[in-house]
Amino acid sequence: SWTGTRTTCTPPQRSCPSTEARGTPERMNDSLSQLAALARANFTGKAWQGAALAGAVRGLSASAALRRPAKGRRNIHEIFLHAVYWKYAVRRRLNPSDDAPFRGSPSNWPAAPTSPDERQWKRAVRLLKDEHESLMRAIEGLDEASLDQVPPGGRTWTRAQLIMGIASHDAYHTGQVQLLKKLIPARSK
Repeated sequence: SWTGTRTTCTPPQRSCPSTEARGTPERMNDSLSQLAALARANFTGKAWQGAALAGAVRGLSASAALRRPAKGRRNIHEIFLHAVYWKYAVRRRLNPSDDAPFRGSPSNWPAAPTSPDERQWKRAVRLLKDEHESLMRAIEGLDEASLDQVPPGGRTWTRAQLIMGIASHDAYHTGQVQLLKKLIPARSK
């Protein structure tokens, strides 16, 4: 099994992940539940590394989300749209029968607005949350036996690797967002 040995924290200690992040003990003895808990924690929960992607932009303005640390570098709004695409891509790989088209263009790095618009920024945050919930439904709809299989149409990565990958993708981009926020002058937050 790819998950290794299960550890428990009884009674809960400061070093143990939150219940939301680790799931309930009775559900955490299977790999699928562990993967789902990891994907959820790195997006909305209390991830072991600190902030989760959804919470990293709480209270951030559209203007701040469009600020670039330097010419030619990504901004937070672009990172969020990129995260939307990859949640969509992984969901489609986990569930190839889901034929809903992606709503952004270009796909991997959809274009962000050129001027601040609070409605568009809130729409991007909502779109990411909605796509994450769709991804979670796809993950939770899998069966344990399918985790070590490459999905139909896939070439390399198993379903378990795709889920670990998207959770890692969220953690990586959370770090980027946190750094970009530090680079944004206080007046534009």
